[in-house]
Amino acid sequence: MTAYEAQLQIEGDDTQPLPVLVDLTDNKLTMTIGSQEVAAWNRDQMRISAMPDGFHIRAEGEAIILDVSDDAKFALELGLRNAHPALRRRMSALLRSDD
Repeated sequence: MTAYEAQLQIEGDDTQPLPVLVDLTDNKLTMTIGSQEVAAWNRDQMRISAMPDGFHIRAEGEAIILDVSDDAKFALELGLRNAHPALRRRMSALLRSDD
């Protein structure tokens, strides 16, 4: 199980972000708050864009923004190839440190 701490924001909603745990096991993205599952999507059914304010995710008619604490590792695990320049640098540094 690979889990990441994140802040969940509904796109276009001005309320405070919610702390979530994001699990990337078995080609799925599952989000939980405490012991309550709030979303579970197959990775191939999501559109993900890495933006400066977080990962913009669209799935099943939902649009959310995840601000992930370990964003470079999260992006690499998702297999993202495109990201904003600062995130690309962190991803590159992480790849270099694994050598």
